[in-house]
Amino acid sequence: MAAFVEPYRPAAGVHGHEGYEWLYVLNGRLRLVLGGESIDLVTGEAAEFDTRIPHWFGASGSEPVEILALLGTQGERAHLRTTTPTSGGARAEA
Repeated sequence: MAAFVEPYRPAAGVHGHEGYEWLYVLNGRLRLVLGGESIDLVTGEAAEFDTRIPHWFGASGSEPVEILALLGTQGERAHLRTTTPTSGGARAEA
């Protein structure tokens, strides 16, 4: 899901839930609170985490941030697949 996160979005509270999340910053600056840490991500940076860890994210600064988010309810990491030159076109897990 691609989404815009507006600036000054109030922190609704840090919480956790079942699943796994991958965030990629398409444009802007994103503040991610994960566990007891606060991390600022900028355009081109990504974060992935187990959503059972209490978390919150919002725009960092006065401009909206555009993100791409992948959510997995089964609590497993995303599996990326690529075609390798030596596999004869077979798909290999990265």
